[in-house]
Amino acid sequence: MRNKAEEIRSRLRAGRPLVMPGVYDALSARIAARAGFEVIFISGYGVSATYLAEPDFGVLTQTEIVGAAQRVCRAVDCPVLVDVDTGYGNAVNVIRTIEEVRRAGAAGVFLEDQVWPKRCGHMRGKRVIPVGEQVQKLRAAVRARGDGDCLIVARTDARQAVGLDDAIARALAYHAAGADALFVEAPQSVDELREIGRRLPPPLVANMVEEGATPQLSVDELAAMGFQMIVYPLTGLFAAARAMEEAYGILRRDGRSQGVRDKLLGFDAFNRLIGLDEKYALDAEFRDD
Repeated sequence: MRNKAEEIRSRLRAGRPLVMPGVYDALSARIAARAGFEVIFISGYGVSATYLAEPDFGVLTQTEIVGAAQRVCRAVDCPVLVDVDTGYGNAVNVIRTIEEVRRAGAAGVFLEDQVWPKRCGHMRGKRVIPVGEQVQKLRAAVRARGDGDCLIVARTDARQAVGLDDAIARALAYHAAGADALFVEAPQSVDELREIGRRLPPPLVANMVEEGATPQLSVDELAAMGFQMIVYPLTGLFAAARAMEEAYGILRRDGRSQGVRDKLLGFDAFNRLIGLDEKYALDAEFRDD
């Protein structure tokens, strides 16, 4: 069986930034993979929004994110990283979470240090657990992954909750606990991004949320600052929501879809995307006639 976590490590060792789009279901994952992305990221925000129509406010459960991981990993062949929030409890719960996402076929996780119920990293009012408690949760995650086929990205939300220096100190402690990559969420300025890149060991994650707390920089700019993993967790979700809002609005107004026809993927093209020809072939192979 392919070690997809090692695929990610190999790509990082090659020295070029790894750009990861956020996905939220099997279809969005299929589209991202067809676009040529080498690694994709299951966004907890995206799953909460699309599965529950709820904000990323600690309402998503472990069962729901694992289910999303199962569906996405079946739909694509590229490595998949999963946002598992805080691991859904203490260190013992983290062990089960890691085991479940590994069984789903994921290549790794993002594990954060917020107090549960957590909230999106670019929302106000975040709190973080004691650093020692998170270190133990990361140690549990490292044990649960066994022989290393699970990349562990340690995220800290301490920048907003406490301050940048505390966030950097936490990230260093998480690195010592065995995390493969470090992620200081929601830096507030370009100078803060530079400081993170200067003071922390690679690989480092930058999170580009449109209209979020962190300045929007190009991949090249972020790479020059020392970031190797660049996530766009909500770009696809926001694009899809905007497109549906427009299409449904025109359909309701006009009573027909002609006004958005030029923006729709055609029936045949969509069927190719979801693999209808392969199902026709299987049906022909096993038909009893």
